[in-house]
Amino acid sequence: MIRRDTMPPRISLPPIVNTLLASSVLSTGLAQDQEAEDLLLNYQRIDEAMMHAPPAEDWLMWRSHYDLSGHSELDLIDIGNVSDLRQVWSVPLSEGGNMTTPLVHDGVMFIADTNNILLALDAHDGKELWRYEHESEVFDGRRQGIALFGDMVFVPHNDLDIVALNVRSGSVVWETSITTPVEPMQGYYGLRGAPMVADDMLIQGVTATMVPEGGFIVGLDLETGAEQWRFHTVARPSGLGGETWNNLPLEARSGGSVWNSGSYDADLGLVYFGAAPTYDTGPLLADLGIKGVTNDALFTNSTMALRPRTGELVWHFQHMPNDQLDLDWVYERQLDELEIQGRSRKVVFTAGKMALYDVIDAETGEYLESIDLGLQNIVSRVDSETGAKSINPDSIPNKEANHLLCPYFLGGRNWQAGAYNPNTKMLYLPALEMCMMAGLMADGRLLSTGIEATPTPRADSDGKFGRLQAINMETMKMTWRHRESTPPSTPLLSTAGGLIFGGNLDNSFKAFDAQSGEVLWKTTMDHLPSSFPITYAVNGKQYVAVVKGQPSTWTWSLYGITQELLGPETRSTPTPNGKPELVVFAVE
Repeated sequence: MIRRDTMPPRISLPPIVNTLLASSVLSTGLAQDQEAEDLLLNYQRIDEAMMHAPPAEDWLMWRSHYDLSGHSELDLIDIGNVSDLRQVWSVPLSEGGNMTTPLVHDGVMFIADTNNILLALDAHDGKELWRYEHESEVFDGRRQGIALFGDMVFVPHNDLDIVALNVRSGSVVWETSITTPVEPMQGYYGLRGAPMVADDMLIQGVTATMVPEGGFIVGLDLETGAEQWRFHTVARPSGLGGETWNNLPLEARSGGSVWNSGSYDADLGLVYFGAAPTYDTGPLLADLGIKGVTNDALFTNSTMALRPRTGELVWHFQHMPNDQLDLDWVYERQLDELEIQGRSRKVVFTAGKMALYDVIDAETGEYLESIDLGLQNIVSRVDSETGAKSINPDSIPNKEANHLLCPYFLGGRNWQAGAYNPNTKMLYLPALEMCMMAGLMADGRLLSTGIEATPTPRADSDGKFGRLQAINMETMKMTWRHRESTPPSTPLLSTAGGLIFGGNLDNSFKAFDAQSGEVLWKTTMDHLPSSFPITYAVNGKQYVAVVKGQPSTWTWSLYGITQELLGPETRSTPTPNGKPELVVFAVE
């Protein structure tokens, strides 16, 4: 269903309270002073040119740019003054798990809170400008973000509603509900990743957890929210890849959740998404031995290159067929142009839970290279021509014996995105050093195959489970690493000031020297840093923002496991007991 508010999407803002009384949404104008009104009135419309070359002062999209680098060209905070970083303001948020990303444009910050709330704030001091509350009975946490374009902010909700709001008032421009092919008897759909705008289309990935027919990606009209196209990430029996599901009927196929936003190369006219494996692994465990039928399960664990205007699949590359361990090649697809095999190539690079990167030609989908961070023992060899991976036989689930497999089920990396500096060609990834004893059990709890996995330290562990790994993408070699007792709790942020920011499960939020990994600044919070950190500038002053106290299910699970493995004699992690807040830092 699509409905429009009576207010047009572009307005000349009257006094805020009158605007909101005239609208039909649950919005509350709190900042009635002239300064706040001026801030909203001076908000410039975001066009396509600005999206492709964002002002350094802004953070316009999920990972800052279409390349998903998580990098900012701001350098007002640098290695010389970062030690003077101090908290300058904070805003209370709601309880509940979340993975939000604040966006900033022209001094206005937008942040999706839990409980179906979107806040518009003065990015200088945190003063609330307006708020929108979406009416829904579905809990709305664990979302990665929102999108900005034109005069609108686009907000996805886990009841599958997407709402376009006027940025100056919070009034609804349009609202649409994404339709689903089935009504799940068990499992659920969700909108976890941030939407993206590409080629005048709003593109949103949909997660489908244990839902027949699987996940999908939709393209929506920017002006109305009407669905223009849909790409199914679980191959249909009669379509491309239909023969890769062990002859299962469509209603017995599942998976393909799209957890993250996509990247975009406008010159090639392609957006790049990843799709998760299925949790119903049992029917795919063994090949049927039928000619022309496989158990690869397309398009799970694949990079898919789509035309943003039509949803047409141009190419796909499957990183891990028939995934029996939830290795999740679903995370950010980062883009750059690199010198490979003697010539310049546009590339997309990504890693699943094994922290094993594949580098793919962004135009053709041709496999180019892999980089193994040394956190896994599941893949024993990668074919240098095709990228096909040979699997360690011990990693194939069986009832005969348990085996030490690395990484642990939660991954050597997970939703905590890496950051990439396109100027230095350095990639930074927050990682987990942990393994598991795994095997098939009658009452196994993981996946429908019936896997039981017990977390355990690596064989050579020194009690340090967290790693920040730097990789030179020009040489495809690892450079420095920083290791500590606790794993990461946030993605990373890279800046032109030579800094990398990230949080850990010891409640710390740190700034690292991007060249050496040295810790240059550290603050210890009263709860876990839990969001995508960002940086921005207002009136010539640079800020760094992160949310604390809204840890995801993954984060809480890993926190408990780490505490148990560290033991009381070495445990040093402070108890996370503070309230959820958006916390903002600046050099004072």
